[in-house]
Amino acid sequence: MKIALVTGASSGLGKETAIQIADRFSGIDEIWAIARRKDRLVELRQQLPVPLRIFALDLTDQAALAELESALMEETPDVKVLVNAAGYGKIGAVGDVSLVDEMGMVQLNCTVLCGVTHLALPYMSPNSRIIQFASSAAFLPQPKFSIYAATKSFVLSYSRALNRELRGRDISVTAVCPGPVKTEFFDLAETTGKMAPYKKLTMADPKKVVKLALRDSMMGKEISVYGPLMKAFFLLSKMLPHDLLLSIMERM
Repeated sequence: MKIALVTGASSGLGKETAIQIADRFSGIDEIWAIARRKDRLVELRQQLPVPLRIFALDLTDQAALAELESALMEETPDVKVLVNAAGYGKIGAVGDVSLVDEMGMVQLNCTVLCGVTHLALPYMSPNSRIIQFASSAAFLPQPKFSIYAATKSFVLSYSRALNRELRGRDISVTAVCPGPVKTEFFDLAETTGKMAPYKKLTMADPKKVVKLALRDSMMGKEISVYGPLMKAFFLLSKMLPHDLLLSIMERM
């Protein structure tokens, strides 16, 4: 049985990725969708043309990872697509955001992503794909969004290294690095602080972000960056001193 395994599937980019995989990948027999909100996953099941297996799990709980591991061992599926989209961010200075959230961002955005990848890899065959949702925040330190940006820098670095490690198995890894996207993400992020006004002007359509991510993944690209503004930001972050860019951002 060939499956796609998607974390963070109840909303945002995870949900949109599950929808587009179901519509565009005819060889997928089943999608395994993981998220905390079971009711959202039940709704998603009704939207898809392929079977959806629901895992209503909080992946920050070690028992949840054990449950996923048991399911993989029992079913021994061929994981053709792994999508790590679970994650969250909180806007605010270090110390102003709660300790639970500061540690939670690191755990979900980094530790869980590594754990799910580790569990899925033994079940991935040649010509499989891993899609890791990072962020354009990975390109540059982000004051008042510092921990989230740091976790996404981790995801980007980890994904690029993993892509090289897995070349011998013909498995490609793509780090998806969008700018702000019109999802529920900022509903949670702005409970502790406000997003910079200029970022609201660059909000991207999640459908377009995911469409490009899947295309770049199929082409074996290491990094997927949506939109001319974010591509320019990516280049600038490689060419200009970060001190200069941070000063510009602070003034904006």
